[in-house]
Amino acid sequence: MPDYETILYEEKDGVAWVTLNRPDVHNAFNAKMQHELRDMWRGLRGNDDVRCAVLTGAGEKAFCTGIDRTETMGGDRPDELELGSGSTPFMFDDPGENIGPKSNDLWKPVIAAVNGMACGGAFYMLGEVEFIIAAEHATFFDPHVTYGMTAAFEPIHMLQKMPFSEIMRVALLGNYERMSAQRAFQIGMVSEVVAGAELHNAAAWAAEAIASAPPLAIQGTLRAIWMALEQSRLQALDQAYGYIAMGTNQQSIAEGQAFFASGKRIEWRLR
Repeated sequence: MPDYETILYEEKDGVAWVTLNRPDVHNAFNAKMQHELRDMWRGLRGNDDVRCAVLTGAGEKAFCTGIDRTETMGGDRPDELELGSGSTPFMFDDPGENIGPKSNDLWKPVIAAVNGMACGGAFYMLGEVEFIIAAEHATFFDPHVTYGMTAAFEPIHMLQKMPFSEIMRVALLGNYERMSAQRAFQIGMVSEVVAGAELHNAAAWAAEAIASAPPLAIQGTLRAIWMALEQSRLQALDQAYGYIAMGTNQQSIAEGQAFFASGKRIEWRLR
């Protein structure tokens, strides 16, 4: 992986650690970060050394506060991406198409470790991860309507993670209310809440456990479950046969059987 200006990247024990690294602006994404996230997610598709990823933000104040509106999105530099479409609204370049793993066709598990504020455009990324672990001081909100903008892409992404009434409340109340990590846990949006100092370890434990499994089985499971979100129950069950066929081979079965036959037992934990 190349060096990046706006994100930190590290690989360890089959896990890619991706850190949004603009803490001076609460890790808001500019054009450069959009470009680098797209490059990084797409690069991970062909990186067999990485079997799981963790996405977090630098510092303790914010995971990400959405688009950086203090910078011009786009410009003359060829490595920047434009926001908008010119004189008409019919060819709009949505920044969310660049920053999320699923939008970049990455089907390896991604865990979000939310270390502070997550608002607005952060939901592009949170809506496309497998699950979220949050520090106890994390908060979630969407300020669009407060500033006269329709909230559309971001809350639609979060409908995959939240009940309708909850994301509607977040979207309509704008800056007037923030959802706590505990409330996010209560509604199932967040899978675990930990002290801020324990966030890295909690994400590492889950990521390393996932990375220890045969990658074909993990990625097949990922595709099957995401597919089921878009289908009726019977349609999803019909398509499940195909994912089982593609996501199972003799090597992964043999690996699993060898582990079972070894007599080793995983020291599981209760959540």
